[in-house]
Parts: sequence; structure tokens; C-alpha cells
Amino acid sequence: MSFDVERHLGKVERSVADLERDGKPARAVVLSRSYDTDIADLWDALTTAERIPRWFLPIEGDLQLGGRFQFKGNAGGEITQCEPPAHLATTWEMHGDISWVEVRLVAEGEDRARLTLTHTAIVSPFWDQFGPGAVGVGWELGLVGMDLYLGNPDAPKIDEEAFGNSPDGKAFMIQSAAAWGEADIARGEDPAQARAAAENTANFYTGQTQDET
Repeated sequence: MSFDVERHLGKVERSVADLERDGKPARAVVLSRSYDTDIADLWDALTTAERIPRWFLPIEGDLQLGGRFQFKGNAGGEITQCEPPAHLATTWEMHGDISWVEVRLVAEGEDRARLTLTHTAIVSPFWDQFGPGAVGVGWELGLVGMDLYLGNPDAPKIDEEAFGNSPDGKAFMIQSAAAWGEADIARGEDPAQARAAAENTANFYTGQTQDET
């Protein structure tokens, strides 16, 4: 498969913001990307159990307001807000930790729509170690999956393990992690700290150790 690393990296707008959640310091990781489809189709791909595994992960549960869901081998949570075709919010629960995900869709014309995803987490030692890329890189991979799926719905889903081990896959994850480090610097993080966290994230996603870098 031909994969244009620079094209996909360039399609995403990234930002990081300080805020407070439940009375504690938190960070919001925000990424936005447009797709060549209408808002109704983008919403359907985002929220329909039969379509979600075509671009993201297998899912089970009750996919309606107040229902709980579980992604295979990943996070689960509760759907806390659902306003078709524009707004979805959930908790994001994994390994005993909870964070929050919000997605907003906006039409950008008859056959184009923009998806903006915000993942909010309480500041923790995990954040200090990995920074915004910990979730940012993962969501970017999901948004790539959405782009590939919408561009060719009948094509087999990309082999995630093979992609992750390929030169293009590793380059994408390393450069995405670096971009999230720069977004954190723009928020006000110390550059050395942000870039060290970005390197930790890149090593995690590519399976490298410090001795290999």
C-alpha cells in the first residue's frame, strides 16, 4: 500500500490547552481533520457499530446515550452526550483511569465535513512522561484509518501490525509524536521537557527502547 506520510501529517491541526476538570489541573489534547464526505456519512461512520471496526477497533456495547461501550483490547466508557450529527461525548476508561473524549462534526460544504476530537485528561506522572502525544498519536492513527476507509469503503482494512512495523508507519508515528511535542511547547511547556516526552511517546509507539534510539 502506498502511504503518504507527509500528506496525512499535514491534514491534522493539533493544539493542547490547560484547563481544570473535577477541581484538578487537566490538559485538553485537540486534533481536527476534514474528510471528503458529508456530515451525515461522517457521523454514521463514527457512531455505527458495523462501521466503526472498518476504520478503528471492534466495539461492543449499547451505542446510545447513557449506554456503555468497550473497544476490544482498548478503552471502554459511557456515552454521556449524543446530538446527531454534530456532537458526541464519552468517558474514556482504561487500566483504572478515566479521561474524557468529545467529538464535534461541522459541515464544510455539501460533500465535506470536519471532525474535531478533544481528549481531556487529569495531569499525572503519565502525562509528565509522555505528554499529549500519548493520546494524540493514537487518535491520529484512528483518523488515518477513517480517511482510508472513507476513500475506499470496500477495501480491506489496513493491517495495523504490519503498518506499525513498516518504515512509513514508524515515520508517521515518530513525526506525529514530535508534532505533539511542538504543540505542547506552543501551550507553554518547557521545550526540553516537551521534546523528551515526545521522544518517549515515539519510542513507545514504535517499540523502541532508549538504547535503540
